[in-house]
Amino acid sequence: MSQPSSPIHSNRHTDPISQQTSPAPDIDEPFEDESDLLDGDHVDNEEEEEGEELFGDNMEADYRPMSGLDRYDPNLLDDEEYSELSQGERLAAETDMRKRDRAAGIIRDDRDLLYDETDEEDVQARKRRMAEKAATGILEDAEMIESIENLEDTKGHSVKEWVMMLGPRTEISNRFKSFLRTHTNSKGQYMYKERIRHMCESNQSSFIVEFPILASKEHVLAYFLPEAPYQMLEIFDEVAKELVLTIFPSYERVTSEIHVRISELPLIEELRTFRKLHLNQLVRTLGVVTATTGVLPQLSVVKYDCTKCNYVLGPFVQSQNTEVKPGSCPECQSAGPFTINMEQTIYRNYQKITIQESPGRIPAGRIPRSKDCILLSDLCDRCKPGDEIDVTAIYTNNYDGSLNTEQGFPVFSTVLLANHLFVKDSKEIVDSLTEEDISSILALSKDQRIADRIVASIAPSIYGHENIKRALALAIFGGEPKNPGNKHKVRGDINVLLCGDPGTAKSQFLKYVEKVAPRVIFTTGQGASAVGLTAYVRRSPINREWTLEAGALVLADHGICLIDEFDKMNDQDRTSIHEAMEQQSISISKAGIVTSLHARCAVIAASNPIGGRYDPSMTFAENVDLSEPILSRFDVLCIVKDEVDPMQDRHLAKFVVNSHIKHHPTDNSERTERTQAVVLDPATQNLCIPQDLLKKYIVYAKQNVHPKLTSIDQDKVAKLYSQLRQESLATGSLPITVRHIESIIRMAEASAKMHLRDHVQESDMNLAIRMVLDSFVDTQKYSVMKSMRQTFQKYLSYKKDHSELLYYILRQITLDTLAFQKALHGGRITTVEIPEKDLLERAKQIDIHNLHPFYESDIFKTNSFIYEPRRKVIVQTLPEGIED
Repeated sequence: MSQPSSPIHSNRHTDPISQQTSPAPDIDEPFEDESDLLDGDHVDNEEEEEGEELFGDNMEADYRPMSGLDRYDPNLLDDEEYSELSQGERLAAETDMRKRDRAAGIIRDDRDLLYDETDEEDVQARKRRMAEKAATGILEDAEMIESIENLEDTKGHSVKEWVMMLGPRTEISNRFKSFLRTHTNSKGQYMYKERIRHMCESNQSSFIVEFPILASKEHVLAYFLPEAPYQMLEIFDEVAKELVLTIFPSYERVTSEIHVRISELPLIEELRTFRKLHLNQLVRTLGVVTATTGVLPQLSVVKYDCTKCNYVLGPFVQSQNTEVKPGSCPECQSAGPFTINMEQTIYRNYQKITIQESPGRIPAGRIPRSKDCILLSDLCDRCKPGDEIDVTAIYTNNYDGSLNTEQGFPVFSTVLLANHLFVKDSKEIVDSLTEEDISSILALSKDQRIADRIVASIAPSIYGHENIKRALALAIFGGEPKNPGNKHKVRGDINVLLCGDPGTAKSQFLKYVEKVAPRVIFTTGQGASAVGLTAYVRRSPINREWTLEAGALVLADHGICLIDEFDKMNDQDRTSIHEAMEQQSISISKAGIVTSLHARCAVIAASNPIGGRYDPSMTFAENVDLSEPILSRFDVLCIVKDEVDPMQDRHLAKFVVNSHIKHHPTDNSERTERTQAVVLDPATQNLCIPQDLLKKYIVYAKQNVHPKLTSIDQDKVAKLYSQLRQESLATGSLPITVRHIESIIRMAEASAKMHLRDHVQESDMNLAIRMVLDSFVDTQKYSVMKSMRQTFQKYLSYKKDHSELLYYILRQITLDTLAFQKALHGGRITTVEIPEKDLLERAKQIDIHNLHPFYESDIFKTNSFIYEPRRKVIVQTLPEGIED
């Protein structure tokens, strides 16, 4: 029996157009007679009434190939060729179309294709959709349907509740995004875009936003931030991540989190003043790190495995306060037990440090307070014990069951959850240098007299002592440490000993170095013990284990250790620093702990001679109570003698008085008139560098400049060394060792660092030789010193101004003549006359034959000398007469 054809077949083949354009297709079985056809029509009519049956038994026959139908009408085809758009051209065209649509007020979005404009749509639903788009960042800020103008009006809600609502949260997000995008500095540069670019270039995960800038531009956000820090920082981090991913779309492969660090909060709280008022607030405090734990992994997003059915539960976002645990398994409904899925759980770095109040900020008679601080993510391992830090953190509570047991009622311990951490250290200073700072540093280094300017800027409030200032400058910059093949280590730090009469500002020099140099530890000989200087072993109060605590030399690693009253230390304590001063390590073998700690620091010490005053008629070794091993470890010995000189004493007295007047809180106009009455030192007046710039210059040079020894005159150093050894043997004073050759090289490298040079030049080597010789000659007896100065005159006169040298010679002649006249006549002496030939004879010994430029110099005139050419004498008028 034949099967009836499908309705689609019958309809298609009775189409008159089909019959004209194509031959009759094959049919399974033709109609036999007219009655069959009438029956077929009858069936069709019935189907039309009931609805057409599209799915028949033979429906696949519709999809057979038909050559007549399977073609296009050539009249309707557009077969012109079009050039293909490149990807860049297409993007440009789409951008132009989007701009055109936006100008016309048309907002196009792929999701809008699902909606027809003619659909009756609820207005509230559309608003909700647009708000959701804005919250997820799909729409620009300007495309928000409605923004909250009066954001600070919390409508009776608390700040925390208000910022968690969708509307305010979206508005905060938009405002902060706009702030990051549009804020410019005084030069018109996009400040935070540039900062984000720098962050991504160095593969970091956080950048700093200054609170004062945020407060000046978006005062509402700055008002909410300290009140609801958790919620606000969460919004800020989301916005920052979104902004980073728009600039660098693949940056998520580097880090999954971007953090906004808030710095420069205006109010600094002391650790001892934290109260319940500060709980869950953003606070800023200062302190010294006393202890740190290791960096541990902390659960951030947790996933659990059900031990019964192996179903993975989660993710659960772990909060800081409580542990998140699942209730029951959604797969097998069991209540556990659950184990943490180690592979799929996301961790972050965690470290706990203890901060103690800075020594200078503790009220008199109180012991320092301390507080625990938690560091997360990239803040870990930023600081170590001994560092002084400035931390911005959320002050929050931490439940501790042991406190409740002790106190008998619920008590919470408190911790600081750090958001921003600034270590007052050289590395942090270098990282914070702006391009403007670096350009001013490089411009300063091109100054021909940069070394003299740095020396003049060292302790500008102390008069004179040019040799001490130069030694301190070299010690602050330091040489280059060497360790070829990790076999033989040679230190690069320069050790300096200041020894001399009381009242010559030795301790003031040390205090100045503490202020200007990066990473400095100050201690005194009387208040420091051997273990306090090196390291000590103690039992930890928490876990009762033996732990190692760092002493002053270890804390000053890569810095400077200042020791005042060096002569007051007992011999056992002093010998403990022998190893630290030369090998720059401290070996410990106590209580089962055997280790070696780094102490790569320069030592600058100050001491007084035996009996209080320095006796020039004795050798240096007889004047000080220090052993030869410790003396040979100092590169420079600076002898400070308090000599009576009427003119120098007059200048010094005026300098001190003017210094006090200058810092006295009187009327400015009156003060300037007084201080300008006397120009103290015209030579160094214009040389001083601002102290802030000097600090940045020192740090930049220490971090970035590493001079190399290439072409130096080795014969000169060898000859000098052999000469010094002979002189040392003949005079029996300070022993000269191989360490002094190393001292010359170290100081030459430090001099090259001052000029920001990559190679040590001959001038640097000559200056270093002069410094070592000055140090050696000053330690001799007075009788030997004069002859030794003549022996080494060509080295000692290097780069010294002739006027300075001649003034030094003239001053010696003047003091001798004055002493002779006082002995001869007694009474009051008002003037001293020196024949010109006496000065000329002494000047010829140092190859100076013309004295007229000296007579015209400032140093000659300011010291009340007058040259009378007719009589050929030099006359000095003494201040108000000198009485016997």
